[in-house]
Amino acid sequence: MSYLMHGDCLDVLPEIPDAIVDFVLTDPPYLVNYHGRSGRSIANDVHADWLAPAFAETYRVLKNDALCASFYGWTRTDLFFDAWKRAGFRIVGHIVFAKPYASKARFVKYQHESAYLLAKGSPAVPMLPVRDVIPWKYSGNRHHPTEKPLGCLRPLIEAFTQPGEVVLDPFAGSGSTCVAAQQLDRRYIGIELDATWYATAQARLNRCDVIAE
Repeated sequence: MSYLMHGDCLDVLPEIPDAIVDFVLTDPPYLVNYHGRSGRSIANDVHADWLAPAFAETYRVLKNDALCASFYGWTRTDLFFDAWKRAGFRIVGHIVFAKPYASKARFVKYQHESAYLLAKGSPAVPMLPVRDVIPWKYSGNRHHPTEKPLGCLRPLIEAFTQPGEVVLDPFAGSGSTCVAAQQLDRRYIGIELDATWYATAQARLNRCDVIAE
């Protein structure tokens, strides 16, 4: 059974039994106090006090010998590394999502997003390993200010899970991980703190035309 929950993952994750999740795919706040051009913002995007306990709980609910793919804020890489390693994760891969456009420019043009692949135990190597550079197709950020394209998420779910297995996203946002899992006949557990993004995610999952997104 799949479900999406509205709440703080620090409150919800402790209610989930140990080792029931097959794969974690998540896009946590980057700790950069993000505000988009339209004024949209991200909850818990300033202080990092939630980071270590959230990934400790994520590690607990993940099955042994399984994987977690997590986006991260590159200006706060030290904090993310510390949280992941304290939880028990081992870093086994790095994935770059290459954009055909620059989302921002300062000293350099920012034309990629990235995620680390983290292991709990010793997961089996997939028959067809996913590429470590995946093309990015702009979503338009219609549903969320930092929305990840479904086309970037589906290859990871396909590579690291089988149909019917459980994908967790404790920072579900507008539900892209859950939508991608649903499209691929996987079960999902999504948790989202912000009421607006939770409602958006629920609407996307409820839509009968979700496959067409």
